Amino acid sequence: MTPLRRHRMIKIVATLGPSSSSYEMIRALFEAGADVFRLNMSHGSHDEIAARHAIIRKVEADLGRPICILADLQGPKLRVGEFAEGAVELAEGQSFRLDLDDRPGDATRVTLPPPEIFKALEPGAGLLVNDGKIRLRVESCGADHAECTVIVGGTISNRKGVNVPDVVLPLAALSDKDRKDLEFVCELGVDWLALSFVQRASDVTEARELARGRAALLSKIEKPAAVNAFDEILDASDGIMVARGDLGVELPVQNVPPIQKRLVRRTRAAAKPVIVATQMLESMIESPMPTRAEVSDVATAIYEGADAIMLSAESAAGQYPIEAVSTMNNVAIEVESDPTYIDIIDSSRKADHKTIADGIVAAARELAEKTEIAAICCFSQSGTTAYLVARERPHVPIIMITPIRTVARRMSLVWGVHCETIENRVERFKKAVINAVRVARKYGFASETDQILVTAGIPFNQPGTTNILRVAPCAEHLIVQGEPE
Repeated sequence: MTPLRRHRMIKIVATLGPSSSSYEMIRALFEAGADVFRLNMSHGSHDEIAARHAIIRKVEADLGRPICILADLQGPKLRVGEFAEGAVELAEGQSFRLDLDDRPGDATRVTLPPPEIFKALEPGAGLLVNDGKIRLRVESCGADHAECTVIVGGTISNRKGVNVPDVVLPLAALSDKDRKDLEFVCELGVDWLALSFVQRASDVTEARELARGRAALLSKIEKPAAVNAFDEILDASDGIMVARGDLGVELPVQNVPPIQKRLVRRTRAAAKPVIVATQMLESMIESPMPTRAEVSDVATAIYEGADAIMLSAESAAGQYPIEAVSTMNNVAIEVESDPTYIDIIDSSRKADHKTIADGIVAAARELAEKTEIAAICCFSQSGTTAYLVARERPHVPIIMITPIRTVARRMSLVWGVHCETIENRVERFKKAVINAVRVARKYGFASETDQILVTAGIPFNQPGTTNILRVAPCAEHLIVQGEPE
């Protein structure tokens, strides 16, 4: 039996939670198609997070495949305080006060920490409560309060979120909780950190100093300020998540699809991974079948060339987590077999090759598409070569071989990349070719009559030295005997 491999290029991120915390369920999710598991630091204690992390690593060991873990920090999410009766009804046109008073709220007021928000507010600013279901307009404000008019009424209850789309808030990107969570998950050994409510590049820089290279940084784009500062944020980040939930609250909903397309293309051009997230199969929280609109939404992200698509509550708290992953997997396989998909991906490729490595991977992609090449295999210490090959979006699978397990795990998020670890560092190119052929044959990427492309850097084991490209036959006797130099 051929060992586990994916038959699609895009990756699937599944959030873990109450519905998906056992060994049996996490293993089933991976076997159904999940490539990355997300640990949401907004929910669950450190003990619960550590238990899920340990189970993922146990599944990884049992199945012999690297598994990527993404820890998603909560970020400075604004939330109202609690109400004396749990909830109140706000009517359109009434006055409502937000302040720093710790007393339980009522139909006229509620607390809204922290104090920095009131320093940034101005008359006329809009406030969105509970994902925009309630809308307030600031009439006047002081250092510790804001007098508002209810523009759109509704029920407001304990701890509902507040969005401030018109203002860049003077809040630290990392709260005290985030700093503690960051250190905790880095010590656990997660592969990626997702930063919530990023507003500026300096937010990423701060997190990078704390992470100290222990995890790659992925910035969530969910505020208008982040869209406006996107190029600077992208430069400072290792990857991007288009988090459409809060983005769709803070911006007119019709603005989100074109923003999604722009951000996906710009991130791909930078050779960095991009995830499209939020409400992709929302109905599958309670239904074993998605809506047609949801399937189209997932397909759109795949056609755009995103590296990964994400499940949130569908897999964390839903009734059908395995079905949700299987649905994403099946949609991806179907879309990627569509000739139109190939046309769209090819037409969106940016030919901006400035370095030798750029030229090598572009040549590999062109050779693979114009000749009988079964796969592109790259040896990498840091993952840089695999990032560059993935940016090209070739028509054949990408195999990345590395002696560093943390790199293999991290790269499991990247489009089209099948990661494999080897025990020892490769010192000679002949050995690299033999290893590449063995992996391609082992996982069914190539047969003995096929050829693969092998890219590497000479001298070996130095990041950023990709400078060689070789066509390698996969004949059995060459695996056993090795090729002549």
